[in-house]
Amino acid sequence: MQNGADTSAATECKRWTRRKEARPAELLEAALDVFVAKGFASTRLDDIAAKAGVSKGTLYLYYRSKEALLKAVVQQNIVPIVANAQQLADQYSGPSADLFRLLILGWWQQFGNTKLSGIPKLLVGEANNFPELAQYYHDQVIQPAHQLMGSVIARGIAAGEFAPCEIPTTVHVLFAPMVMLSLWHHSFGPCCPDNLDPIAYLNRYLTLTLTALSHPNQKLIPDSAGVESGQC
Repeated sequence: MQNGADTSAATECKRWTRRKEARPAELLEAALDVFVAKGFASTRLDDIAAKAGVSKGTLYLYYRSKEALLKAVVQQNIVPIVANAQQLADQYSGPSADLFRLLILGWWQQFGNTKLSGIPKLLVGEANNFPELAQYYHDQVIQPAHQLMGSVIARGIAAGEFAPCEIPTTVHVLFAPMVMLSLWHHSFGPCCPDNLDPIAYLNRYLTLTLTALSHPNQKLIPDSAGVESGQC
């Protein structure tokens, strides 16, 4: 039978093990908060360690640099969103316009309306100073997301739902308003008296985009109710 001291020691060991296993996620959460608040160049590892409630030495046990931390934030939090969206597209059997709506609403709920969308603002502002990080984000997030949207457009064209178009350029055009909404959310939005309503914005974006994409022989009925209710 274990005595009280042995039991206490075992409990503390289990607590420490759980804490150690959870620490990388806690450090990444702290890094995300600080990066979004201060930008990449202005963030110090000391700031992230303080936010996470650990020493700088402890932080170094897991991540050796700010660059490694930012890459890990992207890899753990943003890359899976794109991968899950791709899986949804691969399995979806309904109309392409409905799939497009699902992907746009999912993007807003999981990314655009969260602090994760502060990462693109950070990279847009500091890409010239940190081109390797910008390239990493492009390769891990932007390119796969563009390929996904391009495949949805190609799907709609093949099914006769969308009018033929030059897909790569169309994808860039369609992503631009989404990027703008994210940037506004983390820049002018909090300080402008006439704040942009993201729901109205997405409603208008979906209506205009799907009307423009739709084949002349297709009757398109925009589903703004899904945007307003946040359902997808």
